Amino acid sequence: MFYLLPVSLIIFVLFLLFLPFLFLFWFLNLVSFSFQKLGLTGEVAFILLLLTLFGSGINIPLTKYKRRIKRKTFFGFFEFPIEEIEGVAINLGGAVVPLGVSLYLFTKIQDIFPILFALIFMIIISKTFSKVIPGRGIILPALIPPIFSALFALIFSPQNPAPCAYIAGTLGTLIGADILNLPKIRRYPGLISIGGAGVFDGIFLSGIVAVFLTAL
Repeated sequence: MFYLLPVSLIIFVLFLLFLPFLFLFWFLNLVSFSFQKLGLTGEVAFILLLLTLFGSGINIPLTKYKRRIKRKTFFGFFEFPIEEIEGVAINLGGAVVPLGVSLYLFTKIQDIFPILFALIFMIIISKTFSKVIPGRGIILPALIPPIFSALFALIFSPQNPAPCAYIAGTLGTLIGADILNLPKIRRYPGLISIGGAGVFDGIFLSGIVAVFLTAL
């Protein structure tokens, strides 16, 4: 027992150290698998993944203006003016890349009516379950978009559910949760970034996970 304890402890510590790498490996395989289910080659999937990862830090301004405010410091005894940037931006990795993939898939689909039905239902679901929380932005439970978009894809497009699930998951979340809530969130100060929560933003993950669920 005295000899097994240190070995067990070392194995446990190594497992904790490698756990982030295991999660990253699983995530990359999930993204690659989902893109390939959409009919994209491994090279294109890799390029899209890189664009998503590096583009997650790039926000493209749609509307932008500066507002001068006074900020208090030193226990509220002093005030000094600062310029705060406000407006609306769209994130390259979290919104532009999924939007581009969805539009590309639209051009490859002959019958778009099943896709439109799934998309309309997904917009309604996203708008219903999304909430605007000051200081945090638009909040939507992570599992709702992929589960419902995969379900709608299997219902409306059972022969080829993967493209339907991706389009409904990405565009449905983008329109229902982000765009339709813009009038509410613009009441609060700061720069609003559509899809700007990094690579784990709901728009990106909704499409990827939804495609994966249709393959189960």
